[in-house]
Amino acid sequence: MMRRLLLTLLLSVSSTAMAAETLTVYSGRNEKLVGPLLKKFTEKTGIEVKVRYGETPQLAATLLEEGDKTPADVFFAQDAGALGALSNAGRLQALPKATLDKVDARFRSPTGQWVGVSGRARVVAYNTQKVKAADLPDSILGYTDAKWKGRLGWAPTNASFQAFVTALRLLKGEDAAKQWLQGIQANGARVYKNNAAIIEALGRGEIDAGFVNHYYLYAAKKNNAQLPVANDFSAPGDPGALVNVAGVAILKGSKKVDAARKFSAWLLENDAQTYFSQQTHEYPLVAGVKTAQDLPALSKVGSPDLDLSKLDDLRGTVKLLQDTGVL
Repeated sequence: MMRRLLLTLLLSVSSTAMAAETLTVYSGRNEKLVGPLLKKFTEKTGIEVKVRYGETPQLAATLLEEGDKTPADVFFAQDAGALGALSNAGRLQALPKATLDKVDARFRSPTGQWVGVSGRARVVAYNTQKVKAADLPDSILGYTDAKWKGRLGWAPTNASFQAFVTALRLLKGEDAAKQWLQGIQANGARVYKNNAAIIEALGRGEIDAGFVNHYYLYAAKKNNAQLPVANDFSAPGDPGALVNVAGVAILKGSKKVDAARKFSAWLLENDAQTYFSQQTHEYPLVAGVKTAQDLPALSKVGSPDLDLSKLDDLRGTVKLLQDTGVL
């Protein structure tokens, strides 16, 4: 009887300890997108998740500033560039090989310090009542043509847009990136706060085309299936066809390494990958998980050949945006 009582007490203490374990995550992903997913992680593991939400570039800057004193265990970033910046600064620790190996090499850190968990393609969204798909340029560079004057929208402060500009700098060179920015400016592109606002403006007919991530259209169509907006994917290999990743990394100095590793691995399990595919319309990065039915296969998107870890020059891109007057 005494042994049974003691065993019950020990199991109770163990269960309470598990429930009390808390993982601190800095998330550059929007709460509406990933909040339900993080709750599922807690339900499955008993590990509570304390989340600080914010813009990916700002959170990356905060982590660099906090250094060893950061309370964060995990960084869940909107793009690979911010993860690369933290890796270069020595702020990340290696992930287990078993976690890294779940994802194709092009979607993870070459040094094993971060891993992509979902893919996000850059597209040009357009109003189908005002533009014919056949009239859209094959390349993102074509939108500097004067015929697009007064018809475009962009979100220069958005982290995904800035990552695209970084890719453009790497693929075409600094001068070409500057000329593209100036060309879009010359065409009087309207400035919006984020991708969702661009989709809304397209739906109103306020603009004809805008530069966004592919999945924002699907989020908008959940509320309005008749929205007269579609996505156009640039030609394979074009900078406008960039597939970036949302990714995860463990901060150096974390005292919750085991929980952080469980979290990182869980984001690549079937439940989480299916969530990205079916709920947020992003690309799952683990083989065997189906892409949403109305999306082209990731292999057909034709992302340019680029080491995503090199999208780390956030300062260089922000300086270019400031020098051109875009910011």
